[in-house]
Amino acid sequence: MSTSHPIIQSGILQAIPAHANFLSFNLKPNADYATALNKLVALVDGDKVVLGIGASLVTALNKEIAGLRDFPVFDKAKVALPVNKAALWIWLREEQRGALVKQSQRVINAIGDAFELEQSIDGFKFDTGRDLTGYEDGTENPQDQAAVEAAIVDHHGAGLDGGSFVAVQQWLHHWHKFYAMSTDQQDNAIGRRISDNEELDDAPESAHVKRTAQESFDPEAFVVRRSMPWSQGEKSGFYFVAFGRTLDAFEAQLKRMSGAEDGIADALFKFSQPQTGSYFWCPPMRAGQIDLSRILA
Repeated sequence: MSTSHPIIQSGILQAIPAHANFLSFNLKPNADYATALNKLVALVDGDKVVLGIGASLVTALNKEIAGLRDFPVFDKAKVALPVNKAALWIWLREEQRGALVKQSQRVINAIGDAFELEQSIDGFKFDTGRDLTGYEDGTENPQDQAAVEAAIVDHHGAGLDGGSFVAVQQWLHHWHKFYAMSTDQQDNAIGRRISDNEELDDAPESAHVKRTAQESFDPEAFVVRRSMPWSQGEKSGFYFVAFGRTLDAFEAQLKRMSGAEDGIADALFKFSQPQTGSYFWCPPMRAGQIDLSRILA
């Protein structure tokens, strides 16, 4: 499957934009979800507007999407992993801030009768694609055809092929904790030197890079990350976004990060904590429009 295939929401495979808005919505009771979704079809181009559907909405429509489930809870986790069961997730991608605001208004207005806005988080590109800590993100992202194979569903039939699954978490950085660490301590927490992005051979087992080394899992756990920094008032952090052909690869990484696998929690938790956690199915495209045939047929 080509990276430019017309049945893929193209924003999934593109580099992060200068500006983004991440919207999540809950179901309004006894509303007409199908009518609202049909209004959304005209706005979702898969490029500047990427759509994700939550399990709660699929259930409300009396449908089923194989592989879609709620965010996991690990009994042996050493850290808190919040779970959110949002019905819709929409990633708005723009190069200009004003265009982003207008796009957000159009989306919220179109579906407001059936969906209640749960969260609106503004993201932005920092430097060449760094977290606000200064460390580069997505260094090990698969590229080109490898990204397609990691992120895009294939051989599952019409209405599914070209789709994807996405895991999202809003992480809040505690800057007083981060800046209390020496540069060496920060590097060991991440597992890379901030100065040149080189991986540390002698990093501790708790280092983030070691916890999430995609090739170290069986099977290998490759995902396509499209995370972005966020900031609201005095608070800021990282909005984590990971696309996969299934949710299994992300889940394997998160289980190890949380310490549920071997009792060692990711050192990232020393200065940052997730505030949310959700899974969504990202439908494919068909004839230039989002293909919702699997849930509206």
